[in-house]
Amino acid sequence: MSFTSDMTRRAKAGITTGGNLVQLGAESSTFVMVDIIRRKFSWSEFFLQAWFMVRVSLAPTILVSIPFGVILSVQIGAVASQVGAVSFTGAVNGIGVLRQGAPLVASLMIAGAVGSAICSDIGARTVREEIDAMKVMGINPVQRLVSPRVLAALVVSLMLAVIVAMTSMATAFILVVGGGQVSSGTYVNSFVAFSKPWDLYMALIKALIFGFIATIVACHKGLSARGGPKGVADAVNQAVVLSVILLAVVNVALTEVYAMFSGEGV
Repeated sequence: MSFTSDMTRRAKAGITTGGNLVQLGAESSTFVMVDIIRRKFSWSEFFLQAWFMVRVSLAPTILVSIPFGVILSVQIGAVASQVGAVSFTGAVNGIGVLRQGAPLVASLMIAGAVGSAICSDIGARTVREEIDAMKVMGINPVQRLVSPRVLAALVVSLMLAVIVAMTSMATAFILVVGGGQVSSGTYVNSFVAFSKPWDLYMALIKALIFGFIATIVACHKGLSARGGPKGVADAVNQAVVLSVILLAVVNVALTEVYAMFSGEGV
C-alpha cells in the first residue's frame, strides 16, 4: 500500500469516526433529556456508574493535584521573585489553576481512569455479543448503557474539577505562605483582586465539555470493539489516545474563545 493511499484511508477513517462520535453524542444527549422528562431514565445505572467513577478517579485526582500545586507554586514563585512581583503570586497561582489546571487534570482522570474502564466494560459486552442481544430484544444500547454513563461523567467531572482546584490552590497557598514568601493576606487579596467569577464558570464549563468528550469517545470505541480480548485492549488504547488529543485541541479552542471575549491574552 502506497503512502498516499494509506493517508487517504486514514483520513476517511478519521472523518467516519468524527461523524460517529457526533452522532453518538447527540443521540445519548437526547436520550438523557427525553428519558428524564418522561421519567424513564435509568437512575439506578446512573448512581452505580457515578459511584464507580468516583471510586476509580478520586484518589488519583487528589494525588495528581498535590504535585501540580507544588510545581505551579515553585515555578511561578521563582519567576515572580526574579521580576519583583511576589505579591501577585496568589493571583497567578489561583487563576492558572482555575483556567487551565482544574479542568485539564479532571478531564485526564476521566479519560484515563474512567474512560478506559467504560471502554473495557462496553467493549467486553460487545465482543460477547451482549450488545447484539440487547438490540434483538428491542433495547437500545445507547439509551440503556451510554446515556447513564454520560450524565454520570458530567456530574463527576464537575466534582473532580472542584477538588483539583481546591487541592492545588491549598497546596500552593501552604507552600508560598508557609515558606514566608508573602503573607496570607497579600496572597488572598491578590487572587481576589484579579480573579473573576467567569474564571470559575469557565473551569466548570470546560470540565463538563471535557468529561462529555472523554465519555463519548470511550463508549464509541467500546461499541466498536471487534476481535475478542485483543480487540477490547486495542479499543481501550485508542479511546485514551483519541480522548487526550481531542481534549488538547478543544482546550486550545475554548481558551482562545474565552481570551477573545474577556479581552485578555491567553
